[in-house]
Amino acid sequence: MSSKASSENRESINEQAIASIYASMRSEINQFYSKITELEMEVSEHSLVIGAIQPLDPSRRCFRMIGGVLVERTINEVLPAVQRNKEGLQEVIARLNEALEKKKKEVAEFEVKHKIKVRKSDGETQDDGGRKVGSAQGVLVGPAS
Repeated sequence: MSSKASSENRESINEQAIASIYASMRSEINQFYSKITELEMEVSEHSLVIGAIQPLDPSRRCFRMIGGVLVERTINEVLPAVQRNKEGLQEVIARLNEALEKKKKEVAEFEVKHKIKVRKSDGETQDDGGRKVGSAQGVLVGPAS
C-alpha cells in the first residue's frame, strides 16, 4: 500500500514539474512575441522619420536623440544613420522570428511527448480565419466629463 502511495506522489511531482516547465516555455514564447512587437513598433517609427526627412533639403538642421542626449546634425548626417538603425532592427526581428519558430516546435514536441492538451476557455471558438469568436466584446470609452 505504501509503495502505491509513493508512486502516486512521485507521479504528481513529475506532473507538477512538467506543468512548470511547460508554463515557462509558454512564457518564453510570449516574451518573444512582445519583444518582436516592440521592435516592429520601432521600425515603423524609423520609417515615419525617414519618410518625413527624406524629401527635405539635406543641409537642413535636424535634431536626433543619441543615448538620452539631443544632438544637432544635418539631415545628410542623420538620414543614413536612421536607415542603418532600421535595417539593424529588421535583422534582429528576423532572428527573433527564427528563434520563436524553434521555440514553438520545441513546445509542440514537448506537448506530444508529455501528452499535453491545451483547453480553450469557455465561450470561445475559433473560426476558419483563426480569429477568436465568442465572449470577448470591445468597449470604447470616451473622455471623463
